[in-house]
Amino acid sequence: MPGPFSDRLVIALSSRALFDFEDENQVFEASDDRAYMQLQLDRIDQPARPGVAFSLVQKLLALMRQGQQQVEVVILSRNDPVSGLRVFRSCRHYGLAIERGVFTRGEPPWRYLKPLNAQLFLSTNEADVRSALDAGVPAARVLPHSARASDRHPNEVRIAFDGDAVLFSDEAERVYQRDGLDAFQRHEHTQAATPLGAGPFKPLLAALHKLREAADPAGMRIRTALVTARSAPAHERAIRTLMDWHVEVDEAMFLGGLPKGEFLREFEPDFFFDDQTRHVDGAAPHVPAGHVTAGIANLLRGSA
Repeated sequence: MPGPFSDRLVIALSSRALFDFEDENQVFEASDDRAYMQLQLDRIDQPARPGVAFSLVQKLLALMRQGQQQVEVVILSRNDPVSGLRVFRSCRHYGLAIERGVFTRGEPPWRYLKPLNAQLFLSTNEADVRSALDAGVPAARVLPHSARASDRHPNEVRIAFDGDAVLFSDEAERVYQRDGLDAFQRHEHTQAATPLGAGPFKPLLAALHKLREAADPAGMRIRTALVTARSAPAHERAIRTLMDWHVEVDEAMFLGGLPKGEFLREFEPDFFFDDQTRHVDGAAPHVPAGHVTAGIANLLRGSA
């Protein structure tokens, strides 16, 4: 029996990923949830400012096919139900067609991802993101201080992905971490014709590919980019893997270790996903960015 929203891309995200609640969060950190609840209630008629993932959500919700909704967005938040009132009022203010939400008042909300059939989870809470990834749901920790998306591409959803440990498995990254760059390059050159395993975000890229093929050419379009530290000859395996998956990206940047931030600034994505904190931190001053806490690099970071 098909699950709920089986015909749609389902995105779940926290209220702090969608809206800028950083001032309110400071009250929560300094006091308790009662003070936070009261502040949100006092501001219930004041629309929250757009947050890091706002542009991504707004554009994805604009994707339509013959009048049918193709994307479902659900609020999945550690907020309390009272604060959820302001979240939904803010959604209504901006014309966001978001009707469903789960508010857990501090309890981990990620366990509701499976019943929702979610294909992406965005949250500022690292523990929830890790749990979602462990459960097989593409997820990223949103950096609230990230730059907001450019408004220069109102008719395009633009999403940029890192390769290893994001779109692809961390197989090659493990070689790099263990044996260094030269060994990595040799390994990827000899394995160029062997597709890489799927990383946590392959299902999202595949879903976006399907949406792009079905999109109305006169409406919202989808543009994707692979932005990776790989360089020739390791580039070939990445491209061949995408070809084997029958999935396309519009742009591919093989930067050979160059900082990604300025390249992302030129691409102007609505969101960028990377597994390495240095790349995410470098991107955040330029574009909306999220940390995918998966793969060997994050295991090593956690054990440091």
